[in-house]
Amino acid sequence: MTEREIVADLPLCLPDGRLDPDAVGWSRVPLHDTSGIGRGLRGLGRNKRWEYWAVVTADHVVALTTSALDYAALHQVWVLDRATGEEVDAVAIAPLNRSATLPGRLGAGPVRSRTRPVAIAVDEGPGGTRLRARTPRVDLDVTVSRPAGRELLGVVVPWSDRRFQYTVKDVGRPATGRLRLDGVEHPVATGAWAVLDHGRGRWPYRAAWQWGVGFGRGVDADGAGHEVALQLGGTWTRAGATTENGVLVDGRLHKLHDELDWTFDRRAYTAPWRVRGERLDLAFVPAHDRVSRTQLGVVASSTHQCFGTWSGWVTTDAGVRLDVDGLDGWAEDVAQRW
Repeated sequence: MTEREIVADLPLCLPDGRLDPDAVGWSRVPLHDTSGIGRGLRGLGRNKRWEYWAVVTADHVVALTTSALDYAALHQVWVLDRATGEEVDAVAIAPLNRSATLPGRLGAGPVRSRTRPVAIAVDEGPGGTRLRARTPRVDLDVTVSRPAGRELLGVVVPWSDRRFQYTVKDVGRPATGRLRLDGVEHPVATGAWAVLDHGRGRWPYRAAWQWGVGFGRGVDADGAGHEVALQLGGTWTRAGATTENGVLVDGRLHKLHDELDWTFDRRAYTAPWRVRGERLDLAFVPAHDRVSRTQLGVVASSTHQCFGTWSGWVTTDAGVRLDVDGLDGWAEDVAQRW
């Protein structure tokens, strides 16, 4: 597969709301203006916009979701205690999109979830992103720094000129701050990291995907250590011209252009997974399966998000092989009717 690298700012949509064919490709920094998504009547009911952040520490995983789906907004703050497996979850669903604020371009304005059960605020500042969230049991205030020169993966996946998705995956950014859970303070200290999943697009009614993330250290043939971040996708990109696959090594993106082969057991999600491609071979061992199911008439979803560790090898654009062992992260399998 040949994919085009986007190197200059451009709109995602044409003036009539259809996908701009020049927008199809991938980038190392956010370059797409997505303000056409969610405006007017174009694609009404199919527009999907969200901001998902996850903060990973040795003791906890905290996930924040602000999403607008045209007919409803969904807001969520979820916390996993990694030692006990206890999950703390707060969800608010509101009609239409008035409770959600999402900018037309990544970093161009604040992100807000405004409901009584769930409040989320995401603000860009010099050198980083501040994440704040509050529910009856959770109070989070974390700053996610942005190291100079660090790259990410932005990609436009087209199904047609009327159905398409722009996503930014930003994996492995350092995070510091605090988490207060049931009144007990837990520091988010050096070594914690964060992931952003930024999405804007027009989706078909049925969709399914796999998503894998990992972060830690890898070793080359000379024994030198490198920071490694994994961004792995599956299924939803098969009909398009691009994939959402990449590996960051010491902050630089190495784009993987081939589709990956995901092997896992839907009867036993906590059994080992395998992900293979032309430039990687990875095993994932789950320690916790987060199960989420929704059935609201024509809207339904099923999610298994497994947290655990990645091991195996990846190769860079230059053909350098890095062996990885025990990268922290997750792998998920999702099916949606929305």
